Amino acid sequence: MITREDIRELAQFQVDDELGCALSFYFQPRTPQNKSHREEAILAKDLVRNALREAEKGGKNSAARADLHRILALAESLYGNQARAKAVFACGSRNFWREFDLPPQLPGTQLFVNRRFHLKPLALLLGAQPRVAVALVSRQRARLFDFRLDELREREGLFHAVPRRSRSDGFNGYDAGHAERRVDDEAMHHFKYVAGRLKDEADKGGWEKLILGCQDSHWPEFEPHLHPYVRQRLLGRFSTDLATATNDHIREQASRIMREATGQRRQSLVREVLNQAKSNHHGVTGLRRVLRSLELGEVQTLLVGDGYKAHAVECTGCGHLDPHMVRLCPACGRATRELDDVCDAIIGNAIRLDIELLYVKDDTEFDQAGNIAALLRFRADQTKSSMAVA
Repeated sequence: MITREDIRELAQFQVDDELGCALSFYFQPRTPQNKSHREEAILAKDLVRNALREAEKGGKNSAARADLHRILALAESLYGNQARAKAVFACGSRNFWREFDLPPQLPGTQLFVNRRFHLKPLALLLGAQPRVAVALVSRQRARLFDFRLDELREREGLFHAVPRRSRSDGFNGYDAGHAERRVDDEAMHHFKYVAGRLKDEADKGGWEKLILGCQDSHWPEFEPHLHPYVRQRLLGRFSTDLATATNDHIREQASRIMREATGQRRQSLVREVLNQAKSNHHGVTGLRRVLRSLELGEVQTLLVGDGYKAHAVECTGCGHLDPHMVRLCPACGRATRELDDVCDAIIGNAIRLDIELLYVKDDTEFDQAGNIAALLRFRADQTKSSMAVA
């Protein structure tokens, strides 16, 4: 499973010498058209051949060739025999090679050669995905899972089962009412215990968002014991029987809730950032304003159009990004280099700074606003103005 540390390592990687290059390969499995998988092998070879041509244009053929052939060999072993997607990041001149298994949700099989790794497909899949826990609860037991990138991993020894006691109604059913109350009391203490452990796990950073699964009849008993802090971070709940729930069922329900929650949050953030930008408050739109806010450390959430692409220049000294195609950096005076797609640099900066990143698709108003926007933590110009007035 890819971790945040892995993503940060990729975002920080950059080739500064003239001969080196960074290769990014994304494999998306698909249903083959024929049993020989011939068309898939042809696609992989075409990608490598095109990448070699691009490398030759920049005089980097020797540095890229070994990695490209290694990628080709890997790709040919994957086609037609893989249920997971895969990402490979390589740089032969720096002895760098990383492979990651991913959910099969990538835009397609792609290969990129550049100075930095192409992280847009990875960021599209990950966004700023929080640490999500899935808790299954019944009146006697509870199970807790870590859920990330469609992978479900159960934590061991977190919850204990309520001890089962034999129930007897006594002579002529005299003890029936007492036994029933005892069972209800044990269930109540169990729910309190589970709710407390969830709060403790959240306080320790074990999870940031929560998905709950339980029988509908148990939810009114369990829900009142949840701490307000936990309720605020609850993404959703699904109905299930802990005793019979399979991992596939849990994964399917958790994925559905995640998609719905992410979609709702995306729509809400788009409306919020556009309104904030119109009122000249905590929102900006357009490449120039977004780049400026990123540089000032103002950005809390970055929203990018699904197909957004733009030219810009990058300073070879201080790393300043500028939408104007200037030869010298306006910040430090060093020479600049042209970027065919500034998104690679923007996404890398967002990952390094732990900025939430969301992609927006098929939103006319967002497209008209420049197809790129940011929700801000603060505005430096307004903060300075407020201090001056004070």
